[in-house]
Amino acid sequence: MLRPEQMSKVSVTGSRAVMAPVIETIHELNLVHLSDYDGSWEGFDNGNPIEGADQASEKLVTVRALENTLELSADEAEPGRLETGWEDRLEEIRTRINELDDQRGEVTDELRQVNEKIDRVAPFAELGIDLDLLSGYESVDVAVVEGPVGAIEDAIAASDDVRAFETFTGGDVVAIVAAPTADADDAPIDDALVGVDVTRHSVPETEQSPEAYVADLEDEKADLESRREEIDAELAEIKREEAGFLLRVEEELTVEVQQAEAPLQFATTDRAFIAEGWIPTDEYDRLVAALDDAVGDSVEIEELERADYDRHGAHSHTEDVQEGAPSAADEDDEAAADADDQQQKAVTDGGSTVTMGDEPPTVQNNPGVAKPFELLVQAVNRPKYSELDPTIFLFLTFPAFFGFMIGDVGYGIMYVAIGAYMATQFDSKGVTSLGGVAIWAGLFTILFGIIYGEIFGLHILGEVIWHDVFHSELLPLNKGLEPAASDFALGWMVVSVLAGIVHLNIGYILDFYENLSHGFKDALFHSGSWILMINGIWVWIFSAQAEGSKPDFLFETFASDGPFPIGFTGFPEWVLVTVPGIEFPLTAPLLVFLIGLVMLIVSEPVEAVESLDVVVNVFSYTRMGAVLLAKAGMAFVVNLLFFGAYEDPDGEFHFLRNHEPSYVAEHYGEGAEVIFNGLMHSGTAALLGGLVILVLGHIVVLVLGVTSAGLQGVRLEYVEFFNKFYEGGGENYEPFGTDRDHIED
Repeated sequence: MLRPEQMSKVSVTGSRAVMAPVIETIHELNLVHLSDYDGSWEGFDNGNPIEGADQASEKLVTVRALENTLELSADEAEPGRLETGWEDRLEEIRTRINELDDQRGEVTDELRQVNEKIDRVAPFAELGIDLDLLSGYESVDVAVVEGPVGAIEDAIAASDDVRAFETFTGGDVVAIVAAPTADADDAPIDDALVGVDVTRHSVPETEQSPEAYVADLEDEKADLESRREEIDAELAEIKREEAGFLLRVEEELTVEVQQAEAPLQFATTDRAFIAEGWIPTDEYDRLVAALDDAVGDSVEIEELERADYDRHGAHSHTEDVQEGAPSAADEDDEAAADADDQQQKAVTDGGSTVTMGDEPPTVQNNPGVAKPFELLVQAVNRPKYSELDPTIFLFLTFPAFFGFMIGDVGYGIMYVAIGAYMATQFDSKGVTSLGGVAIWAGLFTILFGIIYGEIFGLHILGEVIWHDVFHSELLPLNKGLEPAASDFALGWMVVSVLAGIVHLNIGYILDFYENLSHGFKDALFHSGSWILMINGIWVWIFSAQAEGSKPDFLFETFASDGPFPIGFTGFPEWVLVTVPGIEFPLTAPLLVFLIGLVMLIVSEPVEAVESLDVVVNVFSYTRMGAVLLAKAGMAFVVNLLFFGAYEDPDGEFHFLRNHEPSYVAEHYGEGAEVIFNGLMHSGTAALLGGLVILVLGHIVVLVLGVTSAGLQGVRLEYVEFFNKFYEGGGENYEPFGTDRDHIED
């Protein structure tokens, strides 16, 4: 749970004659995370792909190109069997699809050209002039442009190359007919319009009127679109008929290519190969049994080590390599034995084989209820194999933080429903994991909502459950929005600080545990110093020493008459000695803090400048109390607008759910005050508008609960908690193999 699943480094050594069945067997098991051979062993080279790899790769590219043309996705076909002789069928499909795709491309290109012609002739339709009248002149220059009419006419009139001109306009389109002077250039109109922002339109080569020309083009466009629809229908029919076949062929070729290219990761000689990789330790026997069934004694299988590392990568335990060589009864066995001997000679260290030097991959090993929270951990970085997996702590704290900040049964039910939908209706592992997180966050939101007695910001539950059923005076707990309960608002800040102290202590204790691998002294000075400092300074803050200079709510929050009446009014001073000269009383909490600071300076002098983090980091947790008040305030405003509310003589707020505003004066006289009458009491139109505000308002609060409480909770986990003990950077476990989703056994 706190550690990843234990991995073993395994080695498979054998003759090249059995390499193909070994690869096929390992691939079918889908268990071994192959290690890449780096070429460092004398006499060994990286292997070459198995014969036929290039052809399989080309076919795979072809199949994926066909799937792309058909816009085929992996979930559009049921599993089935792949018949023999599928290559001929694939070639027929490829020919049909390519021919149709080429035809579609030609039609699309023609359609684009027709649309361009329609776009080009549109300005001439605005002019209403026959196209044959706009070209074919020798004595005058004719141009059709689009731009500011006044600026165009002024530019032409000011040109020395034009002795006379006439313009015809239609909207912003201008046809210009200009008579050039004797010494003018070939294009006097273009020269005259150099400084004017215009668009030149070429005259289409046709004797038709613009309207007739466009009508013909529209007919041609309709014919082309109809032809393209026919081609699309043919492609859709091919997709319907051949989707399963193409997906099965892709899967078969993917497996073939993976197996053919596997030797690139092996160490090989002319006669033998060595393949190494990581496998879950519990699966080692299954690997051995499968290879024995496939090739018998033709390979030597060894468990080189069982990885059990500390966080800094030092081997705290390595399984001894079992010595022994394979049987050399025939040429294949001789090759395997020769490769095994060369391996032992080339790479040995202290009696244990040290081979391809890679870290074991990480397979997080958490109980099912905590599995969804692995996604949140991986969002930072996958845990290293050598460090603690914080997923279980995230599972235990993040939903509690979220529920504390929202604390409403109605919102909690909505979060659970949304999470259940995400977890059950999506195939994406990421979405389903987020759904699981949302379910747990919603459950804790419901739990805290019961403690606060709130459902969609209303205190109905508190009245029913705690007052009417249990007759409790302590519950429900008030969120502190009312003037009469303002001490709760400050009290929640204190509770948030206490939660931060506990949370950070867990982080420092985990760091202490991790550092025990380097000895108790190292753990004590490196991690124990922080534990002493954070607890020493915060016990002093809550102690009676210098009480007059500290906020009163630190000592009133848990007093007998405070919002959380447990009778705590602060720790005693615990004065040990008065420092001579400055007459400063040195108390036990301050001494603990100073001892921790000295230990930190001795072990990590550079980190001494960060010693105040034990105060600053804890203050970061007050954001939980702030979000609690903010979300409660937003829900209060939404309900206030709809129901209205009044303040009774004791300063408590009550929504006008069951009474008219007049009830306040009748019941309390002048001792109460109506804050707002409420839209539900202001007529039919206001009632309907109020219902819209009520629904949309609570939806906004629901969404902002994710963006505020969710993000703030995640930030506290990532920034404050993880930084105390967690590094991340582990390698993902990617076993050699492919799950068969489309081909039935």
